[in-house]
Amino acid sequence: MAVSMLLPHYTHVQSFLSYLTFEKRYSQHTIISYRNDLEQFFVFLSGQYGETPADSITASFIRSWLADLKADNISAKSINRKISALKSFFKYMVKQGVITKTPMVTIISPKISKRLPTFVEEKNTDTLFKYVEFGDDWKGKTDRLILSLLYHTGMRLSELTGLKEQQVDEGYSQLKVLGKGNKERIIPVSKDLLNDIKDYLSQKPARLPGVTQVLVNDKGKPLYPKYVYNTVKKYLGMVTTLEKKSPHVLRHTFATHLMNHGADLNAVKELLGHTSLAATQVYTHNTIEKLKDVHKKAHPKA
Repeated sequence: MAVSMLLPHYTHVQSFLSYLTFEKRYSQHTIISYRNDLEQFFVFLSGQYGETPADSITASFIRSWLADLKADNISAKSINRKISALKSFFKYMVKQGVITKTPMVTIISPKISKRLPTFVEEKNTDTLFKYVEFGDDWKGKTDRLILSLLYHTGMRLSELTGLKEQQVDEGYSQLKVLGKGNKERIIPVSKDLLNDIKDYLSQKPARLPGVTQVLVNDKGKPLYPKYVYNTVKKYLGMVTTLEKKSPHVLRHTFATHLMNHGADLNAVKELLGHTSLAATQVYTHNTIEKLKDVHKKAHPKA
């Protein structure tokens, strides 16, 4: 970190990042993003306006930085994330009594065009699990369980690779998933999926010391994210022509299929581990599109 360019803000930035790490329990990925965003801002501030005390930073300084980012063709999504980082930082500074008010009050985030979540149609997921051959070796068993877990639980890629044996609750037919911010949530699983997990665990290769992950390769090592991504891409390519074929598409598919079958929006929110209902509401659009399709096919005057 360019300490000389950040002074006198370096100590405040470090304190803020420690707060996010130990109190808010943000993921390492988020911490790194926030650190980079704050570093970029203060380097810009120092270069444009010289050494500026925290209580002298105004909204116009921030707008000039955002204009500079836009001129560099930084996407609206990235700019919004940087604004979010600054909002959190200055809110923390107010809380700590370093400044009396945040300069972010009048900063407006650029609008982002909302894209509907991409999902796999039900007939294609049926084909995937009923007719696609995965192979009888350990790789085949692992690949099938990867796809089953992603589709039947809606868990994130990091949650899948981090899933440990002790998080499988056989008695209650559920998984205890550790999500963003180390928040635990409960996801019920069917008896069939639970039996598949139990069968898989009973056949695991020689265990390596300290490895308790459910999914491992044939050497007993935990799976790395790229392996999971490539596996999903390969098998989805057999049943769908979707351009995107990622673990997150199966998360979208899980949520969309639940909504299409009448699941309560709040229940889907909890299953996905969303902190806000707004994040889950994107799936209602897919449901509306399905209703329009049903109406068009079924109504005599449609």
